[in-house]
Amino acid sequence: MRTITLRRVVVTGLGAVTDAGNTVPEFWNSLIEGRSGIGPITSFTPTPEWSVTFAGQVRNLEPEKRIDPKSISRMDRFCVFGMCAAEEAVADSGMDFSRGDPYRHGVAIGSGIGGIDTIETSLQKLFDRGPRSVSPFVVPKLMVNALAGNVSIRFGLKGPNIACATACATGSHAIGAAYHMIQRGDADVIVAGGSEGAVTRLCVGSFAAMKALSTRNDAPEKASRPFDRDRDGFVLAEGAGIVVLEELEHAKRRGARIYAELTGFGVTGDASHIAAPDDQGRGAQKAMEIAIRDAGLDPSAIGYINAHGTSTPLGDKAEVVAVKSLFGAHAQALAMSSTKSVTGHCLGGAGAIEAVATVKAIVEGVLPPTINLDSPDDGFDLNFVANTAQERTVDHAINNSFGFGGHNTSMVLSRFRG
Repeated sequence: MRTITLRRVVVTGLGAVTDAGNTVPEFWNSLIEGRSGIGPITSFTPTPEWSVTFAGQVRNLEPEKRIDPKSISRMDRFCVFGMCAAEEAVADSGMDFSRGDPYRHGVAIGSGIGGIDTIETSLQKLFDRGPRSVSPFVVPKLMVNALAGNVSIRFGLKGPNIACATACATGSHAIGAAYHMIQRGDADVIVAGGSEGAVTRLCVGSFAAMKALSTRNDAPEKASRPFDRDRDGFVLAEGAGIVVLEELEHAKRRGARIYAELTGFGVTGDASHIAAPDDQGRGAQKAMEIAIRDAGLDPSAIGYINAHGTSTPLGDKAEVVAVKSLFGAHAQALAMSSTKSVTGHCLGGAGAIEAVATVKAIVEGVLPPTINLDSPDDGFDLNFVANTAQERTVDHAINNSFGFGGHNTSMVLSRFRG
């Protein structure tokens, strides 16, 4: 039987396109300053019958300055966001993919919903003007794997090429898959993450019909309020997060800047409900436990948790219960914040965007705040970094992502020590 020696995996590049900033520096500054990216919907005009009229939308992005202008019309919004973030991440990594074996370079990028904007606009054309109005580019635009394919083509990545769709856990699942492939030697470098462009009529209307969204239309910037007593649902948002993951020795040989090390990853399933979390957070707790064990750590080594923290009554409670159950007395010593308070919930892009934020928190020694946390709910007695960023040295941090369908992921990111 073949024995596999697991290799170390490091983060060497970061990219982000969000409602709070179209580059990593812009995004990070908004996070630590607690500057919300949420506002009135502009992708369509909600009429009075709409119960929700706001979202977290990407603004002022000029994709033609980052990617081939001719290709933009052949991509859905989620793909454009992801391509822009990938360009930033690869440039940031300093990786030259034209050199070396292309079969050692891969991609693992997902989307929770994929090209929903393309689906909606194409269906409208079909209904209004008939089948001859449908573009031959519809299928290549709407595919959930369209972004992974386009990134592979753009950079000539011929190694592992996968896309996953696990709702709000998608971005983290993709990063975890990349981590495992590099660990076991299937690739040396993988561009990984997630993207979403779902601020559309159908998505806003559907989530609103589920009573999942906040209806704080009079104050959108205050609507996403994880862990607060007055939270009333999540805020739908869009954006992309991309990281470049690399085998340690490969990164060292080319003199790469190493941001952090991905040291552990855990996945579980709730097997309880298609949309609601397990009310005791048992799957979330187990995912964190597995990730910490995979990293070879004791729970007491964790200094910060970038929470899933969507601002829903059930979800926030389940995550707090899970953290307190797993960490015991140490839960009072660690810090835990939700950057969704600033960005809203980017669905399939969320986990990857928050992985970028977690890496930055480790590197900068600053924890982004949970804004709009004015009155913590009953029993929510942890350090949620309420409203103001905190300077804190963190050696090991967790990034949690939990999705509809009961998908739970937890990753451990660690300060790189050589």
